[in-house]
Amino acid sequence: MTIEPALREAAVGQRGDSGSNSRLSAQTTGFIGLGHMGTAMAANLAASGIQVIAYVRRPEQMAKLAAIGLKPTTNIADLFDCEVVISMLPDDNAVREIVFGREGVRLKGLAMGLKPGAIHLSMSTISSAAASLLASEHAISGQGYVAAPVFGNPDAAKTRQLFIIAAGAPTDIERCRPLFDSLGQQTFVIGADPAQANLTKLLGNMMTATTLEILGEVVAVFRKRGLDPKPFLDIMTSTMFGGRVHKIYGDKIVRQAYAPGFLMPLAFKDVRLALAEGESAGAPMPSVGVVRDRMITGIARGHADLDWSALGLIAAEEAGLHVAPMQSSDIVEASS
Repeated sequence: MTIEPALREAAVGQRGDSGSNSRLSAQTTGFIGLGHMGTAMAANLAASGIQVIAYVRRPEQMAKLAAIGLKPTTNIADLFDCEVVISMLPDDNAVREIVFGREGVRLKGLAMGLKPGAIHLSMSTISSAAASLLASEHAISGQGYVAAPVFGNPDAAKTRQLFIIAAGAPTDIERCRPLFDSLGQQTFVIGADPAQANLTKLLGNMMTATTLEILGEVVAVFRKRGLDPKPFLDIMTSTMFGGRVHKIYGDKIVRQAYAPGFLMPLAFKDVRLALAEGESAGAPMPSVGVVRDRMITGIARGHADLDWSALGLIAAEEAGLHVAPMQSSDIVEASS
């Protein structure tokens, strides 16, 4: 589902001056979703001179957030006067609740609460259908919606090394650019339809996931033969496969270091969403289906608290190898 052009144009027209090419300065920005990624991102915004109001549900989080320069609140209405509200939430349902609210507990969502002209900047990894639905809802209220999921893990977020994939109305994208500049190393603007950004993110994650699977399989073959897989990995990453995923995640799999980064259940969520995107398009993705089954196996075996690179551990187990994964956290990851 996409936003009809007439509806989008009407929404932009309602924004008036706030839909111009003006850039944000030290305006107040709302932030929802203060997990490891969100906290690192919000802290960078605050360090850039932007006042950040951080919405949390648990009061015990407030002191920690205040200590890094944020203005925490347990009342989402405190974000309703913000020009931009960023969400960094785990799945479709969480973002829908923030936008539509919860009627049973009289929790007003962003669509009803934000003023016309405000922008919801969704940096969550969600389905393209959810992105289209949320964009339509915001457009009805005269608000902007920009989808800007990221490639990068919490370590990359802390060092502003995220890659941002953005899609939305050009004027809204331009207003968000100072935020992007404070959060990442590069922003790719891929169009006006927010759904396209989320599709790009999901399919990009599948390229990583299938790479992790094949890395795990070939490393298992070397180990089953009683050989050290590191020389093979060194050859491959120095010749035909020199990308970040092969180098960084390949090293993790060889070292059997699966410390939590992008947790297996969250990666599994993306796999399911990507397979649904393929089914909707009538385009089979059998290799992603293999990854889905591997992740189900891994989670069932108690590996839910490990990084998605633990696909290498699952491949080793399937080969009959007995491994004790090292959980060192001193490895910088490629993406999540």
